[in-house]
Amino acid sequence: MKGFRPQKIAIVGAGAIGAYYGCLLARVGHEVHFLLRGDFDVVSREGFHVRTRETQFHLHPVHAHADVDDIGFCDLVIIAIKTSNNAALAQLLPPLEAPGHTIFLTLQNGMGNVETLARLFPPGQIVAGLCFTCINRTAPGVIENYHAGRIQFADATGGPARAHTHAVAEMFAAAGVASKAVDSLERALWLKLCWNVPFNGLAIAGGGITTDRILASPPLRDLARALMHEVQEAAAAHGVEIPANHVAAQFSLTEGMGAYKPSSLIDFVSGRPVEISAIWGEPLRRGQAKGVDMGRLACLHSLLRHMVTSR
Repeated sequence: MKGFRPQKIAIVGAGAIGAYYGCLLARVGHEVHFLLRGDFDVVSREGFHVRTRETQFHLHPVHAHADVDDIGFCDLVIIAIKTSNNAALAQLLPPLEAPGHTIFLTLQNGMGNVETLARLFPPGQIVAGLCFTCINRTAPGVIENYHAGRIQFADATGGPARAHTHAVAEMFAAAGVASKAVDSLERALWLKLCWNVPFNGLAIAGGGITTDRILASPPLRDLARALMHEVQEAAAAHGVEIPANHVAAQFSLTEGMGAYKPSSLIDFVSGRPVEISAIWGEPLRRGQAKGVDMGRLACLHSLLRHMVTSR
């Protein structure tokens, strides 16, 4: 997969993230197939409506599918289902693979997703994409982006980005996405967790609140900073330096989001599974394995598990 020639792409998990990037790729000429569940009827009939702060567009018609077997082999498969559904990937992905050719790109939250894919396909066919953005599905077929953000793409092997990882980054850049291939998957994962751990978690634990209310509360703001510092220390134990200015930038970035509902909060309120393990459990496990004191994250993790199981 090289350059900007049209690709056949499957979106596995066409919620907010998957639908948004799939629509951008379709708009520039790629053949994008969306695997849908609850939104299938609406999207088949009406397509996708995409709104950002700068513009909006309507993608219709779309290649909408309720069954993965109807899609066939693809050049690129984008995995955007919630990590709580990763057990289904063993059935969903093989029908889409042209062995030795198909690239699998995970745009999922948290840690452990590359390892899940590597149990199914060779690591050389896997790319991790870390999305630093704010995208919500506000209604069936309606996607809103509150912060354009960027994606970092990293090689699943953990080493420097290879040709296919750069090619994926170029494809997204050509679709209008700020994109960059980076040379350390580990670093990219920890950097993203600096935001996801506190803001996704405190939005739920704080009683179902938006990010602006977290920032407006001195105790919650201080707790968010303390959680980031624990992530910072766990990353350092794994050889990844997270600079102080990155931690500070998470607050200025969040201030610009306004009354944003993180994806985990939306899942929690809707009664859907929350990605407890990938966002909080796995970084906690990895930090503690290195002897890092992560008391606040351990407490938040336990609280979230209790809140989710007692709904």
